Amino acid sequence: MPDVYATARQGWRTRVASPLAARARAKRHERFFGLTGARPGMRVVDLGSGPLGLRAFAPDLDVTGVDRLPKPEYPGPFVQADVTARLPFADGEFDLAYSSSLVEHLPPAARPAFAAEVARVARGWYVQTPAFFFPLEPHALLPFAHWLPPTVRRPYWRLGVAGDWEDVALLRHRELEALFPAGTVHAERLLGLAKSWISVRPVG
Repeated sequence: MPDVYATARQGWRTRVASPLAARARAKRHERFFGLTGARPGMRVVDLGSGPLGLRAFAPDLDVTGVDRLPKPEYPGPFVQADVTARLPFADGEFDLAYSSSLVEHLPPAARPAFAAEVARVARGWYVQTPAFFFPLEPHALLPFAHWLPPTVRRPYWRLGVAGDWEDVALLRHRELEALFPAGTVHAERLLGLAKSWISVRPVG
């Protein structure tokens, strides 16, 4: 299973967080098929796939990866594209659009365009993103970092594991719901707190 923090600055935080994140992702994908209705052989587009993405967890699906950066190591069909622009796919070309921990990296003004493309290219979707009100910022592994204004967060960010500064804006439940009004938002919880939000529209 891929290490979520393989490219992060290594130290005690990543040693603790990596196995916890791996277990959380494995548990997430145990629910994936039940939530979405995805079945082997269905066509899925993985938006923001990175070098492996959904293929690590669902090898029986026909997955096409999409990323803004080239991924020559991606083990299957791959398209380099901007997910906030019109994607080079026909309307309804896929059974399911999948996105994991991507939308929070997009500028807020570009998120509606991304959501529109998700709904255009697939009959159903599964869009996961870290929850704003969980106290640990998951990219830098710093408590409360995402609650601070950028002017304060930027120097604080250097103390975390993420390395280069990125103005990541985590989403609230209502924000994800507004982007995908035809979906249902589910919570992933840790210690009773929502750690991630997932908008799902089942394939049917």
